[in-house]
Amino acid sequence: MDPNSSLGHGGEARVFTVPQNEALVAKVYHKPREIQASKLTAMLANPPDNPMAGQGHISIAWPEELLRSTDGSNRVVGFLMPRVKGMHSLLDFYNPKTRRQKCPFFNYLYLHRTARNIAAAMGALHARGYCVGDVNESNILASDTALVTLVDTDSFQVRDLQTAAIYRCGVGKPEFTPPELQGKNFGQIDRAPEHDLFGLAVLIFQLLMEGTHPFSGIYQGSGDPPPYAARIAAGHFTYGSKPVPYKPTPIAPNWEILHPSLRQLFVKCFDAGHSQPHLRPNAQTWQAALKEAENALTTCSANNQHRYSDHLQSCPWCERAVKLGGRDPFPSLEAVRQKKHLQPLPPKRTPTVYRQYRALDRSAAYYSSATLSKHAPLFLTLPRSHRRLSRRKFNLMMMGTFSLGAVSLILLMQVLSDVQLPFDSRFSVTSIPEPPSDGKVAAKSGNNFVAYYKQGDAYYKVGDYEGAIDNYDRAIKLNPKDAQVYLNRGNALYEVAQHSGDPDRTYRRAIEDFNRTLGLKPNQAEAYLSRGMVRYEIAQYSKNPEKEYQQAIQDFDRSLRLNPRAAKALVKRGIVHYKLAQYKGDLSTGYKAAIGDFNRALSIDSQEAEAYLKRGIVRYELAQYSGQSDREAVEDLQTAAKLFLKQGNIEEYQLALGNICVALDKNCDSFLRNPEKFILSNPQSLPGEGKPK
Repeated sequence: MDPNSSLGHGGEARVFTVPQNEALVAKVYHKPREIQASKLTAMLANPPDNPMAGQGHISIAWPEELLRSTDGSNRVVGFLMPRVKGMHSLLDFYNPKTRRQKCPFFNYLYLHRTARNIAAAMGALHARGYCVGDVNESNILASDTALVTLVDTDSFQVRDLQTAAIYRCGVGKPEFTPPELQGKNFGQIDRAPEHDLFGLAVLIFQLLMEGTHPFSGIYQGSGDPPPYAARIAAGHFTYGSKPVPYKPTPIAPNWEILHPSLRQLFVKCFDAGHSQPHLRPNAQTWQAALKEAENALTTCSANNQHRYSDHLQSCPWCERAVKLGGRDPFPSLEAVRQKKHLQPLPPKRTPTVYRQYRALDRSAAYYSSATLSKHAPLFLTLPRSHRRLSRRKFNLMMMGTFSLGAVSLILLMQVLSDVQLPFDSRFSVTSIPEPPSDGKVAAKSGNNFVAYYKQGDAYYKVGDYEGAIDNYDRAIKLNPKDAQVYLNRGNALYEVAQHSGDPDRTYRRAIEDFNRTLGLKPNQAEAYLSRGMVRYEIAQYSKNPEKEYQQAIQDFDRSLRLNPRAAKALVKRGIVHYKLAQYKGDLSTGYKAAIGDFNRALSIDSQEAEAYLKRGIVRYELAQYSGQSDREAVEDLQTAAKLFLKQGNIEEYQLALGNICVALDKNCDSFLRNPEKFILSNPQSLPGEGKPK
């Protein structure tokens, strides 16, 4: 294959265009194995039906033909499969932020239809004896018209009808794995449809509940908040009929917005299906309930993009827009035309970090500061050896992931007639300009390096980090001496690693790019900042975290020497001091250093919400350790929540609310009844106590 025709690569294979047929792509394995050939042969002999064939759409990217080596051995080295164009990750639609940016008119009706189409595709697979196995949002793509395509099909579990051999799916994400498989070795387990059906229900729940995971919530027990794997294994469905040690997160939509039939199926899947997997609703049942719920949707009189179930007395999306400080989950046509759906509320006081790249002046770089706003959430934790207060008092909670970052064919004909929703041609305003084609940019700029460079930034802006990396790669081939393009590619690699199940290799590649940047431009403060942030992430799973933490601190030190007023670098260094102190058990020195950095950051930028959040966390832990008042901590968390809400940063707002709830302990319930009233007021009496002295 021509290396220049590569569309991308992963750990096992690389994907190439097929010049003779634009409708196909070729997937070629790095190290072809006989078991792959046998599995692909079985798949070709028994393809599933395509429930969206009537719409001219491929719903399952199934292998179409084997590729064999030309060295005379005739061994299978890969396969041809349909090329999928113009589609997005499912995450882009159930995450309100990315949905608003990339497809603002994808309303609640479209979300229901997307869920139905996923169920139809999964039903087609089950009907032929296949299991997806690794059900998750990353192997399902969706279009602007609610059509879906299941991809990465060669990783599915396959049963050979001729030999009865089973080719297993050896991977799985805990968030979508049923309780009976949590902690198991997937390479030694034969999956069954009921295992897929658990993941299907999670995906449907996230699509219809604004990305909320069904097992997310504020932990009400003692000790550390359990991870999703433990919650699922225990059957702690937050919205179910059984008492569980979690409360729904304040920022999640009300459970009642779901049609009653859907609520009933979720309870059946996650409660009854916990101990009896065969009771989980199958794909056909979900299709029927989703169609019923879709037919029950009514249109809001105030905003025709608001669709809600007719069992409700009022529009929940209008109420939610108010709760989110004016950020409408489904903006109106007029709001999008005026680009109000993209505006922060109010505009953030963030310094401009983009500098226009001039075609004839390569020293003036168009810098896309990818990592300045990216950070891993830190929850209230304290080394166990230092927990001197009662476990009840030191109650650690965690906000659920807002993910905020996707069987025989009963009812198939019912779906085929209306599986595609039309894209309204009136909606000519797009939320973010589409990345330009190579030819258009090159023609406009007259410089191929600048063309690829700018196109990389365009892809980065719309969140297509793989596309950004591909264009930065091409720019580097044309000019390997430009420091800024290495920095931007490193930042894009960092973003890719954030959503990877195996991030280490990508983090290491990012560090290589930051090293190249500094080799070409030693005084690049942003490169030290970005490299420090990557080293912090590596420390989270490193066998020697202290070394990585210390190297991260050194990078932040260098960044600050070059730019002493970089508030973000101070915040990040403070976080590392905090984590290193926990690892070493030296709270006194490390926590003092962390608070010092947060103080300095706030003296530079009083709107640096993350500094308030992290300082509040550290102050709370110190108060618990010393037995002193935690009022200052609560005030910091209150200020952080207020700033995050005004800035439209819902994920961090949610995190701040969770930490306030921790600090308020037994008064958490009264706080959660109206959190906005508390956080939007001036520092005041905490729920359950008198006026401050």
